[in-house]
Amino acid sequence: MPRFQAVLFDFFGTLTRPVQRGAGHRTTAELLGCPPDTFVEVLDRSFYERASGRFGSAEATLRWVCDQAGVRPPEEALRAAVALRHQAIRADTRLREEAVPTLRALRRRGVRTGLISDCTHELPLFLPGLAIAPLLDVRVFSVQVGRCKPDAALYLAACTRLGLHPRNCLYVGDGGSQELTGAQRAGMSAVRLAAPDLVDHLVFNLDAGWSGRVMTSLGEVIDLVEEVTTPVGAPW
Repeated sequence: MPRFQAVLFDFFGTLTRPVQRGAGHRTTAELLGCPPDTFVEVLDRSFYERASGRFGSAEATLRWVCDQAGVRPPEEALRAAVALRHQAIRADTRLREEAVPTLRALRRRGVRTGLISDCTHELPLFLPGLAIAPLLDVRVFSVQVGRCKPDAALYLAACTRLGLHPRNCLYVGDGGSQELTGAQRAGMSAVRLAAPDLVDHLVFNLDAGWSGRVMTSLGEVIDLVEEVTTPVGAPW
């Protein structure tokens, strides 16, 4: 009998390889008439506001970014930039080779799986086309919940949809957004993915002081769910 009944994963940097902004973001900025460095600076400092859906739709959010950057693009350019930004983020997203095999292995063991991601409007749209989509029982997106990690609302939303108590769930993430300590405060166990390639990963508000369990490859989670020496609900 697996110790955990569900494993909930972060997306960017956990189920995916490290994320860096590719050329599509520069092209988006240029289409909007915005200096690329200014565009990126606004994106960086407003990530959590945008990822909580504070500014409304994708188009309204990009209009706000333009206002912050001091540019006023025509509406047709703004609409085209929304589509281009979607393409840029999709292009930056590359699943880890272990992602699909790990999710399949968990499900074969009767362990349910889910996703909890801080994200803007694009991920909920393109995730259904990814190979991991049919292997996820629940998907919780910050832009839809209106909160970002480490807010307990995201973790508890996943548990509610699964019909499980947080103590029966393991959370796996690279540590961005203080997500690991957030998972623990919500009542889950948590483990950090510290893969060597994450050194250059684009990340905000890193859980730098994490002193809990660490694994260096995604597949190690299989061993964790098969630990049976500690009863469900007991602390690590």
